[in-house]
Amino acid sequence: MTRNYGWVNVGRDHDTAAFAVESIRRWWRGMGQRTYRQTKRLLICADGGGSNGYRVRLWKKELQGLADQTGVELHVCHLPPGTSKWNKIEHRLFSHISINWRGKPLISHEVIIQLIAATTTRSGLRVTAHSDPGRYPDKLKVTDEEMESLNLVRSEFHGDWNYAIKPRVV
Repeated sequence: MTRNYGWVNVGRDHDTAAFAVESIRRWWRGMGQRTYRQTKRLLICADGGGSNGYRVRLWKKELQGLADQTGVELHVCHLPPGTSKWNKIEHRLFSHISINWRGKPLISHEVIIQLIAATTTRSGLRVTAHSDPGRYPDKLKVTDEEMESLNLVRSEFHGDWNYAIKPRVV
């Protein structure tokens, strides 16, 4: 947010936890690791519900895979349920995307991506948009054993909403 730069991953399949984490992975590969070369920790602010909700087991399992793959600790802070209107991304990015494509027919994924990528503001906001052709099946179950294998450390303050997922040492 402080860099005034947005990254949007436009999917063609289900909005699942796997898609949400793949979006973070794509951001990391495309921009994050280059911008934050020395980082060992990444803060992820997420809504309280939906595909990246605090109760979604697949979200945590997929984040563990990302942490293991990148070697980066993922610190997650969820907005409390019902407060997504306070999500700064809604105001700083998505509201401007909506204004930019207002009144334009969204006739294809390519048009959507072009309109998102053309979003700018007077304060200098720039946006990159990519098409994600991945398949993300819904209704996947995560077992209790898989949950127990996660290297998840809950915060003392609202540990359901605030936690870290640390890379597993192999």
